[in-house]
Amino acid sequence: MSGYSPLFDPAKDGPVPYLGLGHARDRARATLAEKGRANLHDRDEMIRAAYGLAHVLAGLLDALDKASAQ
Repeated sequence: MSGYSPLFDPAKDGPVPYLGLGHARDRARATLAEKGRANLHDRDEMIRAAYGLAHVLAGLLDALDKASAQ
């Protein structure tokens, strides 16, 4: 597929800095609140929302993995 770019590529977009599970959880909540207000009929807003949510979800999962390994 020509011009294909993945939504989130950990090799290019990560690693997400680890600032603790509490920070990751707070960031996820704030991003969800912000992106949840995006206009569903606006393609650009949906792309930005999807990218932002994918990025914060990756950070939250990394924080959960690190917290469970401790």
